[in-house]
Amino acid sequence: MTGRIAATVIPVAAMLFAGVSGVSRRELRMAEKGALSHVRAIVITIDPASFKFRLDLARKDQRLNPAWTIDSIPQDAVVAVNAGQFIGGFPWGWLVRGGIETQPPGTGSLGMAFIVDSSDNVSLATQSEIPRARGHVLHAFQSYPALLVDGEIPWELQEDGRGVNLLHRDSRLALCITSDGRLTVALTRVTALGSPGATLPYGPTIPEMALYMRSLGCNRAMLLDGGLSSQLAVRDDRGHVTKWTNWRMVPLGLVAFTRAQ
Repeated sequence: MTGRIAATVIPVAAMLFAGVSGVSRRELRMAEKGALSHVRAIVITIDPASFKFRLDLARKDQRLNPAWTIDSIPQDAVVAVNAGQFIGGFPWGWLVRGGIETQPPGTGSLGMAFIVDSSDNVSLATQSEIPRARGHVLHAFQSYPALLVDGEIPWELQEDGRGVNLLHRDSRLALCITSDGRLTVALTRVTALGSPGATLPYGPTIPEMALYMRSLGCNRAMLLDGGLSSQLAVRDDRGHVTKWTNWRMVPLGLVAFTRAQ
């Protein structure tokens, strides 16, 4: 793609499931035709008022090799997803767990942070907002790039030559807060080759993913680690867990539990 972002990607065709109260799941074909017609998005929407959140850090030896996958989902958890971006077995950027900051914020204008406060309220903070939030959160992790800031696509994602590869296609994983305050996670999978090809690293460009998240009603959104890291699990109202696995272990996962637990 050269120049301005292509036409908005519109979700078409959905499949609903019987979810735990406060959670919905949809599977949406990303486009009717073109490059994304054989890509679907699994969209999980969570009402934060009904849930509490936790960050799980997992490494399998002293060399800090990452060990978290969605198979790590606790028996009482409802949703689990790999969180953030990763460098050398470590989460990238700001990390707060249980009110303790273990890593300072990373730098870069497109950084964004997912924040859980002491009342389990969730929000997404831009890079410039992170300093004011430090010291007042229960859990937080940082990722990049920001896809939407108050409904707008960041300047860096609007034209080629602004430091972001706008052409590359990959499987994507994104997290957002919608205009009505709900938390939405979207994971893409390839459909053209059936189940064996679902995890192929092909899918939307970054601008296309930004447009897609906006089409879902997102107000603020950011990418999480996609490609071979992207993985997601959700439990239905009968206790059955549906998993979208992948090939790569990661060090950090975001897990949601009902508030009654």
